[in-house]
Amino acid sequence: MGETEQTVPKPPTLLRNYVSLVGAAIVAASLASVTLLFLLEIGSSGENPYLGILTYIIFPSILMFGLLVVVVGGLRERRRRHRVSPSDIAAYPQLDLNDPHSRRAVFVFMLVTFLFISASAFGSYRAFEYTESVGFCGQTCHVMKPERTSYLAGAHARVGCVGCHVGPGAGWYVRSKLSGAYQLYSVTFNKYSRPIKSPVHNLRPAQETCEQCHWPEKFFGAQMKVFNHYAYDEQNTRRQTRMLINVGGGSSTTGLVTGIHWHMNIANEINYISVDDQRQIIPWVRIKDHKGNVTEYHDRNRPPSAEQIAQANKRRMDCVDCHNRPAHVYLPPDVALDQAFVAGRLDPSLPYLKRQAVEVLSRQYASTPEAVSAIDKGLNDFYRTNYGDVYSQKQALIKGAVTEVQRIFETYFFPEMKTDWQTHPNNIGHLHFSGCFRCHDGEHVSNTGKIITNDCNVCHSVIYDSINPAASVKTGPFQHPVDLGGLADEHKCDYCHKANKPFQHPVNLGDISMFQCVQCHPKKDMKTTGQ
Repeated sequence: MGETEQTVPKPPTLLRNYVSLVGAAIVAASLASVTLLFLLEIGSSGENPYLGILTYIIFPSILMFGLLVVVVGGLRERRRRHRVSPSDIAAYPQLDLNDPHSRRAVFVFMLVTFLFISASAFGSYRAFEYTESVGFCGQTCHVMKPERTSYLAGAHARVGCVGCHVGPGAGWYVRSKLSGAYQLYSVTFNKYSRPIKSPVHNLRPAQETCEQCHWPEKFFGAQMKVFNHYAYDEQNTRRQTRMLINVGGGSSTTGLVTGIHWHMNIANEINYISVDDQRQIIPWVRIKDHKGNVTEYHDRNRPPSAEQIAQANKRRMDCVDCHNRPAHVYLPPDVALDQAFVAGRLDPSLPYLKRQAVEVLSRQYASTPEAVSAIDKGLNDFYRTNYGDVYSQKQALIKGAVTEVQRIFETYFFPEMKTDWQTHPNNIGHLHFSGCFRCHDGEHVSNTGKIITNDCNVCHSVIYDSINPAASVKTGPFQHPVDLGGLADEHKCDYCHKANKPFQHPVNLGDISMFQCVQCHPKKDMKTTGQ
């Protein structure tokens, strides 16, 4: 019988070392988090942009890091084995559970691993919840105080910031964070603009955000809107106007494609050029209808050249070109006070309350505390000096008025960030800003002489006006309470309507201010003087 051949034991895998085991624990924790988030995603009724990025990018990256730690541990083990005899290489790390020290180390390792995996799973879920919260977007950075405050006071306060600014999918999340990297730099080194500029030029298209809730194909008909305006006189006289707003439709399948939402007809394509960052000056518009017919309109007062049109950035019109302040509305003093009167937070029995409140809201202040103090002093001093009886008898009403006007200031005015209604034009309507009249001014003309209409009846019809109720029983065009003659054809509404002060003639007219404008300014004079 020959000599028995001895079998050389196979060396253990290089991954049997403490470093690789730690990497394996990281991999296990990442897998647990990814699994949990994946189950959350498939079980969720709505889409969340951060959930996808956590599930498919962040935690898989941590998993890859854990795998890298495993590989590094293997390489270190390989170098160690070159320095020792093969007989000294144990199949596993030597753990003697009979040894109290080793036993404690094993139990501690198992406990820490369990806690790490559990904490990773729980932490990933909490991270998902926090990153979609308004607090993360609006409170983490003090610069965003105006945006957060106006958002909470607006109609979309129940819609998370990410629903509009990011939307579903990881792609736009990455784009938003790349954009946010510069913003972080700006805040860190105090290089951010005051106010925060608008509009957001890299905002996701409205079809992928707004239209997830608002469906243009389902718009049709008209809706009644009630406007209450309180005058600047002693009685704070209320004027109420009720209008039918011709909302119209965006799809022929649900009704006539007419009215305001004609612009959102999915078969139409409207492009325009603006020459300012806030898209308030629009000298060129191109409309492509559902039949493919293209019509170009030029502002005849400032027509762009063919070279300027070719080189300019053209924007396709969508929801936010009119609804440009859907979530961050900074109300003008006039509008905010009218709403407060209607809500009963201001009492019109206090003489000249509207006028005085507009006056104190419109002053320039260096800080919010300074404004709050000045509002208190300004209103109290006015009634103490001019209406002593009112001041002594209606202290509670005056105190309530001061509190409400202070609240309005703190909601819509932010002197530290130089932000208010004037820094962010609102394109809905056309009373205090050009709004609709940016295009519908009667001055945009095609080469064939076709004009973008400025007929009031296209968008709204008056059904009631408290100044003359008997004359407005039937639906009709809007009639100005003062006979403006030809002036209405020469100027837009915002020429006279200032949201932070009553109209004041440039010349002190005294008693003759009771006359109509056209008695001094015939239409032919307005054309030449522009006054």
